[in-house]
Amino acid sequence: MKADVPSSSVSRRAILSSGAAALATCSVVALPQKALAGPEVYNLPSGIKYANLKMPDNPKKAVAPQQGDIVAIEFTGYLSNGQIFDRTHAEGTKNALLFKLGSTVVIPGLNEMVANMVVGQKVQAIIPPSKAFGDEGICLENGECLVKPGSTLVYDVTLKKSSIPPP
Repeated sequence: MKADVPSSSVSRRAILSSGAAALATCSVVALPQKALAGPEVYNLPSGIKYANLKMPDNPKKAVAPQQGDIVAIEFTGYLSNGQIFDRTHAEGTKNALLFKLGSTVVIPGLNEMVANMVVGQKVQAIIPPSKAFGDEGICLENGECLVKPGSTLVYDVTLKKSSIPPP
């Protein structure tokens, strides 16, 4: 014998369907996707853009190099397509590049970037052609170019050391 059910009641199937829909809605609302934010990008007046990849352990005691100081950096230089064209280190080796800050040993963009860093800091810098190899690029006599004229370059740079030059 079937019990009388008031007409205002809802069937078990309708409750399960609405419950599943509500649960799906709650899961979407209850589990928001975390936004992945990249590092902050800074702009130098010359057009160089950079992001800090690593800061020194104790930023208050960090040493900033001055023009004329001898600095040691490790770097990897990339073309805008991601191809490496130069680096100071390879698998299993660590070779720093030593140079006098402000000299012509490195491109102007690297000089400027290192002058704005502190020892222990690692940055990724985007260097415009005017601060890199300009309209000349790095080309062989046969016309083949390692860095094409007008190329924007990307460098990962770590400032390892800075010291006052000898008198």
